[in-house]
Order: sequence, then C-alpha cells, then structure tokens
Amino acid sequence: MTDGKDRAAAAKALKIPLDRDVFTRTLIRELAGALEDVVGIEEASGYISIVGSAIGEQINQEYRRAYEVSSLSREQVADVLVDLKRRIQGNFFIIEEDEDKIVLGNTACPFAEKVIGRRSMCMMTSNVFGHIAAENLGYGKVELQRTIAAGHPECRVVVYLRPTTEAEKAEGREYQRSIDE
Repeated sequence: MTDGKDRAAAAKALKIPLDRDVFTRTLIRELAGALEDVVGIEEASGYISIVGSAIGEQINQEYRRAYEVSSLSREQVADVLVDLKRRIQGNFFIIEEDEDKIVLGNTACPFAEKVIGRRSMCMMTSNVFGHIAAENLGYGKVELQRTIAAGHPECRVVVYLRPTTEAEKAEGREYQRSIDE
C-alpha cells in the first residue's frame, strides 16, 4: 500500500503545467481547430457563435439580476463587457465610449496562448458582447479590428450600439434584440 502512495506522491510532485483551466482552454482550442480543419474557419465560427450566444444570454441575465434591473443602460453595458472579461482573466479596457459605440482594447485573452492561430474562438467575444448590447440596447454590431488570435499583440474590438453609417461600413456581425424580450 505504501508503494502506491509513494508513486502517487511522486506523480503529484512532477512539474507539469496541467490544471482544470489549462485542460479546458486546450480542449476548446482543439475543438475549434478540429472544426476549422473539417468545415473551414467561417463554418467553425458559426458553430462557436451558437455557443457564444447561449453563454451571452446566461451572462446577461446574471448581470441584470446583480444590478436588479430589467435592462442594462449603455454605461452598464460598457462596464459589464469589461467586468465579465476581467472575471475570466481577460484584460479588456475602454478606449472610447459614446452613444454610438464602445471601443475596447485588450492585452490578455481569457484563452491565453491557446487562442493564437484560432480566429474562430474570437466568436465567443463577438457573440457575448453583441448579445449583451443587443438585448439591452436593441442593437449591436461587433467588429474585431485586431485580435491576439490573428497574431496581433492586443485586441481592438468595436461594439456599435446603433446602425449608423460607420457601423454599416464596418466589417463585423450584427445582433438584434430577441423577439421574446
């Protein structure tokens, strides 16, 4: 019996960078990579968008409950986008904010190094941000101008809050408030 305990202790003492967080990020990276390889980056982004939308709805409801409101204000939406990423170890910050858009920067992806080369994983940010903006303000369009996944040193994400001329010209995904709101 002692031999088994000694072996378990020896294995536990090994310096291996593996914990639940690393395992989960690696799992998501490999799933995204498999999807990109099998169906292409656009289709993979679509599948990840489905998951992002569902997660966006859950997060939106949590923040509404916490703020004790039925709908978040523009200022609260901006604060929520930064706070939710902080909670999952991102480093998003507001660069610019007005009634038409919120421009965010980011120096640390929640997926860390696992996001590099997996642009489809950015659909999580697009869908969560777009969903929260649209469900609370009626409209959201998310433009991923720069991403760590694409090899940039930091991200630049623009969340358009109204369908302005600038928003129409931007490359990104549009989000609308769901009908059952």
